[in-house]
Amino acid sequence: MSGTSISSSTGRPTRRQFGRVVAGSAVGLLAAPAIVRGRNLNEKVNIAMIGVGGRGAANLQGVASENIVALCDVSQPALDRALGQYPHARSCRDFRKLYDHAGEFDAVVVSTTEHTHAFATLPALKLGKHVYCEKPLTYNIWEARVIREAAAKTKLATQMGTQIHASDNYRRVVELIQSGAIGPVHEAHVWVGRAWGLQSKAAAERNRDIVYVTDRPQGDSPVPKGLDWDLWLGPAPARPFHEVYVPGPKWYRWWDFGNGTMSDLGSHWNDLPFWALSLKAPQTIEAAGPPAHPEIAPASMRVTYEYGARGDLPPVKFHWYQGEEKPGPWKNGAIPQWDSGVLFEGSKGMLLADYGRNVLLPEKEFRDFARPDPSIPKSLGHYAEWIHACKTGAPTTCNFEYAGWLTEANHLGNVAYRAGKKLEWDAAKLYAPNAPEAEPLIRRDYRKGWTLA
Repeated sequence: MSGTSISSSTGRPTRRQFGRVVAGSAVGLLAAPAIVRGRNLNEKVNIAMIGVGGRGAANLQGVASENIVALCDVSQPALDRALGQYPHARSCRDFRKLYDHAGEFDAVVVSTTEHTHAFATLPALKLGKHVYCEKPLTYNIWEARVIREAAAKTKLATQMGTQIHASDNYRRVVELIQSGAIGPVHEAHVWVGRAWGLQSKAAAERNRDIVYVTDRPQGDSPVPKGLDWDLWLGPAPARPFHEVYVPGPKWYRWWDFGNGTMSDLGSHWNDLPFWALSLKAPQTIEAAGPPAHPEIAPASMRVTYEYGARGDLPPVKFHWYQGEEKPGPWKNGAIPQWDSGVLFEGSKGMLLADYGRNVLLPEKEFRDFARPDPSIPKSLGHYAEWIHACKTGAPTTCNFEYAGWLTEANHLGNVAYRAGKKLEWDAAKLYAPNAPEAEPLIRRDYRKGWTLA
């Protein structure tokens, strides 16, 4: 799929040209939101849905309070199900055609597969449409930079689909860390038990969503009825359809379409230390795990990021672990062995959290600790926050400025892993000077007919 701003190109800008490409992508951006500020809050936002199956179906329910005026999906069965709910909505399979009728909607919800997020999002921004985009914001680092900088030139309401960011628990953890409850944080850890990647046969048998495979299939499978496989591929290199890619989470494992566990769960779990520690661009990134597979993301791996001082905050090391990898304090029994979690290590103690709970450690030393009064306002709700912003111009907490930096950092973990070396990162130039071989992983060439411009 593509948008009206997408045209055929075989050229690839150099790093020197990068700034001009990003600047050029903002040509035609509207300065004002599609909905005029001061509009009656009881009026509804006209929303176009790009992707209505899977996460798209959940997002459709999340914004059901508004006017759903357009539906788009490469799968006709998914489109038909949505049309059953909204029979009067305009429908199409290719979102290029959706943007031919941009005057009919104020906002867009993008719920396509990861590798087409940027291609559905950029035209919306250029046309002055508010955008909600599923996580991760983009397929790679370069796309994240393009989208973030394009959004920054508008006054539009943007939000990435990191639903847990709206939780009270995350807010309380951020307040504890930023109020100094455990002192300055010098190290942080995130680990997740789930691992979408190159699985063992036994692991695949335990997970019904996974078809056991160790390489790209040589043959093909019948294309499911109603699926436009060419549109599904979009900018990705062409390959025959096979059941190991679609439906459901299968595609997450394949480098051509997604980035495995890191870009998926990293968007949720890394959000907490990113927010609490005011992180943006790391200085170095180093990964370890099994040898990188050319086709499939790993089930297990670990990444260490080094961040410099941020204002009065000290340098910090941040570690990511997935699958069988776990942090040292987890392994040696210094903390409860939660399946997934976030651990902050400070000069006065530790804070352990997950989606719904948090605890200060060692517990006996914090028995009489008085937690600070809540200072971060309660969220209206993940979807409600974005809809309110569409109508009023109020800020969202997972806007593309914040989400763009988070997405870049998550992707950098995979780039370091695939490059097989510690990266020195120049965020301004979007380049690892000690690893020029990583460039194709930072941005890629697109299939003929697909480019961001």
